[in-house]
Amino acid sequence: MSDIVDSENSGLSENNDRIIQTDLRNEMSRSYLEYAMSVIVGRALPDARDGLKPVHRRILYAMYELGLTSGRPYRKCARVVGEVLGKYHPHGDTAVYDALVRMAQDFSMRMPLIDGHGNFGSVDNDPPAAMRYTESRLQSLTDESLLEDIESETVDFSDNFDGSQQEPNVLPARIPQLLLNGSSGIAVGMATNIPPHNLGELIDGLKAIIKNPSTEDKELFELIKGPDFPTGGQILGRDGIKETFKSGKGSITMRGVADIEQIKSPGRAEKDAVIITELPFQTNKAALIERIADLVNEKRLDGISDIRDESDRDGMRIVIELKRDAYPQVVLNNLFKITPLQNNFSANILALVNGEPTTLSLRKMLDVFLEFRIETIKRRTSFLLRKAEERDHIIKGLLLALNAMDNIINLIRSAKDTNSAREQLQNDHELSVIQADAILQMQLRRLTALEADKIKSEHDELTKKITDYKNILNDKERINEIILEELSKIDERFSSPRKTEILNLGGGLDDIDLIANERSVVLLTTAGYLKRMPVSEFESTSRGSRGKAGTKNQQDDEVKLFISCNDHDTLLLFSDRGVAYALPAYRVPMSSRTAKGTPSVQLLPIPREEQITSLVSVDSFDNECYLLMLTKAGFIKRTPLSAFSKVRSNGLIAINLEEGDALTWVRLSTEGDSVLIGSSRGMTIHFRLDTNELRPLGRTARGVKSMNLKEGDKLVSMDVLSCDLVDQLANLEEEDIENENEEDLESKSSNGPWILVASAFGLGKRVPVTKFRLQKRAGMGLRAIKFRIKDDSLVGLKVLGEGEELLLVTERGVIVRTNADKISQQSRAATGVKLQRLDDGDHLSEVVLVPHEQIEEDQLISNEEET
Repeated sequence: MSDIVDSENSGLSENNDRIIQTDLRNEMSRSYLEYAMSVIVGRALPDARDGLKPVHRRILYAMYELGLTSGRPYRKCARVVGEVLGKYHPHGDTAVYDALVRMAQDFSMRMPLIDGHGNFGSVDNDPPAAMRYTESRLQSLTDESLLEDIESETVDFSDNFDGSQQEPNVLPARIPQLLLNGSSGIAVGMATNIPPHNLGELIDGLKAIIKNPSTEDKELFELIKGPDFPTGGQILGRDGIKETFKSGKGSITMRGVADIEQIKSPGRAEKDAVIITELPFQTNKAALIERIADLVNEKRLDGISDIRDESDRDGMRIVIELKRDAYPQVVLNNLFKITPLQNNFSANILALVNGEPTTLSLRKMLDVFLEFRIETIKRRTSFLLRKAEERDHIIKGLLLALNAMDNIINLIRSAKDTNSAREQLQNDHELSVIQADAILQMQLRRLTALEADKIKSEHDELTKKITDYKNILNDKERINEIILEELSKIDERFSSPRKTEILNLGGGLDDIDLIANERSVVLLTTAGYLKRMPVSEFESTSRGSRGKAGTKNQQDDEVKLFISCNDHDTLLLFSDRGVAYALPAYRVPMSSRTAKGTPSVQLLPIPREEQITSLVSVDSFDNECYLLMLTKAGFIKRTPLSAFSKVRSNGLIAINLEEGDALTWVRLSTEGDSVLIGSSRGMTIHFRLDTNELRPLGRTARGVKSMNLKEGDKLVSMDVLSCDLVDQLANLEEEDIENENEEDLESKSSNGPWILVASAFGLGKRVPVTKFRLQKRAGMGLRAIKFRIKDDSLVGLKVLGEGEELLLVTERGVIVRTNADKISQQSRAATGVKLQRLDDGDHLSEVVLVPHEQIEEDQLISNEEET
């Protein structure tokens, strides 16, 4: 028993001698680092010199060894995959075949490196046929730009995985393949994603650097405009491109090419349709169509009635039919916004430089390539020089033999054997072993005079080549000339126009791009509820009709403010405390006529103690425009509109107010306009908006006095007349209208413009602008209306042109849309006619002009192009 224990103990001690104690943390760190570097260098990242990963390089070299050049017949891909697996890349046939297929797909690579024959997949993500069915060979570009000098000792070779073969560490590329076709790969802790570019632009950039090494990035960016994707499409803006070129990282917004067309189906009327002809790079067409269909079914994408794929051999064509009431541009913008028809290419230009992963800018990439190209040409020239010198060495021996042919023949005849003949030739004629062997192997026919002349000519030719090769090696300019010449030949043979268009606009789509620019009305109640309704909700009616309810009548909640605008306008809301708030019109929720609306505090951070007193719609913040502000106490000022172009979320001070005063009216104006202000008792004052009467003031100024009022009177309305009208009125003197009859008035002002004067009891009239002469600011003014009903008061003044449409709104929210031409023209002293039939206890509160219907900017552009 003791013997057994002793033997077991001795066995354990022997095993312990073979156990190496190590720290697990250090071992894991070291092993993982080795694995990571193996993946980074050996699989995932391309080399910055030839732009290829090891698997692609091995495939191309194996095909070259098999003789599958562009001028040879196709061979089965299975033969190529077997060659690569057996000699260079033992990682599975699927990985090799997938890499081979990608190099043959014209929708994956800008310039495919392999010429495929058979089914190599499609942009619909259809898989390629099995490798036993497909055939391939190298493209001409690959022959001439990647493998041309592979046998001239231009690059280093190393052992393959089992040491039985030699494989190139890099291919002697003549073009920057890394940028031409791009690359993508995920390593350990890092990834690369390089977009493809246009060959001609890359060559132009290289030429510029060679000719002027101090070429600045700006000049380079003008030559190399940006990525050029094989599927075409568009790139939005240049900011992402510049960032990528400068830093090696950036986001490039890609968009498919889609147009709006009129299509006609058999037996049907013409319909609008979105026609997609190009897709963003790496976008799956089938998946895109499926995504659009899902969004339509989920009600997230409106306006689409049908979608079908009409792509064929001639090109891509996806037809998206639209509904009758759809806005084509809005549907298209939504397609860009929420489908893969527009997406971003996250560029990360990471490649191996001297075996190390390095993030490269555009200039750095081209510099690395040129350094490699210079080295390649030097090595090729050195190889050719060595070969020429070796051949010339032999030729010199042959020439010597020709000059002493009789002696050499006698020497060879008298020699015992070949070795002794070689030794005697070396000793007697000072020849090398190689020269002596060449003389011994020389055929008798070389002794003729013609053959002797050929040998002398070859010597002269070799002498010239040797001199030229040495000159190349010693002259950098000669090397640059060679590079330029090679690039020019490739450019001439293989360059093609850009496929991807670069648009000079931003990459993002704002919400406004997804909204149709329709005409709307925005309504604010005294309780602070905002809502937006389309103008089309209110049909035009005859004068004096009751109208439709614009809001559901709530107790103690009346319509306070009411304006018309376009949905792309910006609403400026002004509070009684003199604070301005900004809100895009389309962000006011669209509501029905009877809906209550949305509390304004949900849309804007308005304090409870503030009340919105004025609404202004702005289509653009033009420096030539002004905001005209009038307070309850009668102070008026004008401030440049540009001062309100960037209103903070919590508001911006628009005017400083005295104690007890409130900002009540705000209107848009331009230099030279005039303002017409009315009081509740029917008095009006009209004066110019220029530096003499009202000079521009800063945003926080208080303003100046506008009008003198009698006791008990108050300001109720303000409107602006354009400078054109003011110029017409400047030299007119007031006429005695008291004795003027209506027929004379109609004949003198039949074409307008007019001032609409409206009272609280729904009475109104049109008065020619000429009846409101220009006055000095702060005067008492002129009477605009004579009231026929006791307790009636003035509620609105509006400048009218011919054919204008009006929206009349009451305190209870009843709205009438009517044509202003139906309202009678009368004098200032007249009482007016019935504008709107009011319910008992209701009063007219506001008069608003309907904005002219706007045409979308892109529609105008397309019309101009058609013209």
